[in-house]
Amino acid sequence: MARIAGVNLPTNKRVVIALRYIYGIGPVNSKAILEKAGIDPATRAKDLTEQQLSQIVHAVQDGKYVTE
Repeated sequence: MARIAGVNLPTNKRVVIALRYIYGIGPVNSKAILEKAGIDPATRAKDLTEQQLSQIVHAVQDGKYVTE
């Protein structure tokens, strides 16, 4: 199960939708984070590798997004 910013992402949803479960990340920010991380938005959250999760975490931290 993917866990980012203290939030468990739903596994069967596309990652572009799953990132919205993090408070402070909406549709525009979600797309920008995935573009910065170089990850296909159509990928399911359960199919993310550890490296891809790490790229997403770094994109969220470097983007200065206000998350809870």
